[in-house]
Amino acid sequence: MPADSDELRTPDSSAAPDGTDASTADRPDDPDLVLLRRHVAGDPAAFAELFRANADRLWSVAFRLLHDAEDAADAVQEAMLSAHRRAATFRGESTVRTWLHRITVNAALDRLRRQAARPSTVPMPTTPDGAEREPADPRDAHAEGELRLDVSDALARLPSPLRAAVVLVDIEGLPVAQVAELLDVPVGTVKSRAARGRARLAGELGYLRPGNQPTTPTVFQEGGR
Repeated sequence: MPADSDELRTPDSSAAPDGTDASTADRPDDPDLVLLRRHVAGDPAAFAELFRANADRLWSVAFRLLHDAEDAADAVQEAMLSAHRRAATFRGESTVRTWLHRITVNAALDRLRRQAARPSTVPMPTTPDGAEREPADPRDAHAEGELRLDVSDALARLPSPLRAAVVLVDIEGLPVAQVAELLDVPVGTVKSRAARGRARLAGELGYLRPGNQPTTPTVFQEGGR
């Protein structure tokens, strides 16, 4: 698959049986790598420790992509099951944490693709505890509800690769180089996808008033007028 393809790639399964190669030699004390090696060697408790060490970060990424607490939890579960099965294929070309993040991003995007394939209404965004966010002033409930639906709907209509770039770069605030590593594509591809995603969102959300814009440059700033 070309490096600049819009499909996300996952690690190759042709790694050595112990899940490592020479590129892991410079990270011998990485606690995540130690746990993964213990798991591959047969330690029944090691993977649970690895999960606990990374669960919050993985859930945060999934939640930002899916905007739903339950879907995010399901995506993380799918990702960790995949990582558990494929632990021996880890090649050490990135940190274990980055590898887990990449698998989680893939799981979240797979859920987005499945959702896009079936007609449905756009769900209200939820808070991390799964409850719908409520406007501070009940008098603004209708207007704010419509705005949240518009924003969620606009994000949902972005192709998955564009949405991933926008969420990870502009909402999560991750460095472009880190996003490129997570998505396994060149830095230029991340920049291109983010720019295309911003442009599409700006076109759909161009009616937003300046007062609705964040104070720092993000995906929605181009949408004000």
